[in-house]
Amino acid sequence: MSWKVQKKRYKNHSENFYLKNNINMSKIILLESIRSMQNVGAIFRNSDGAWFEKVILTGHTPCPPRNDISKTALGAQNFIDWEYYADVKEVIKKLKNDGYKIYSVELDERSVDYTELFHESEEKVVLIMWNEINGVSKELLDLSDKIIIIPMRWKKESLNVSVAAWIVMYAVS
Repeated sequence: MSWKVQKKRYKNHSENFYLKNNINMSKIILLESIRSMQNVGAIFRNSDGAWFEKVILTGHTPCPPRNDISKTALGAQNFIDWEYYADVKEVIKKLKNDGYKIYSVELDERSVDYTELFHESEEKVVLIMWNEINGVSKELLDLSDKIIIIPMRWKKESLNVSVAAWIVMYAVS
């Protein structure tokens, strides 16, 4: 028995999916002073897989082109739009004025379970991912429309930032 498999390759598969299905969504992920270049690269790659249109880098987050980002991004940093802002509060205020809902991923008394995102249909969302040591700053938490938590089942309180980003990105896609 032989199988013929036709592969369709799109230059921008995300755009084709959205156009084909008449979906108008604008998803952005914002990285607040993430130190690890490997995590930054992995989040670029996650952005492609979860149909996020942009990565916003802030504070001490390293920017492409960097070899350690490229190793995990595998080229995604070359076609996912990205911007850098030194002042994270300024960009959040601008995004809110543009109609984006701001969701921070952080352990906080106001946090809601990430699974609630599966039932929402916000078209314009910004996910804020944390600094590996200090978490999302209180200032950004206070600017957030929602604070999201991924419940942990055992002793550790959080996942690696790129893994947590992957989970929450798919929840809002």
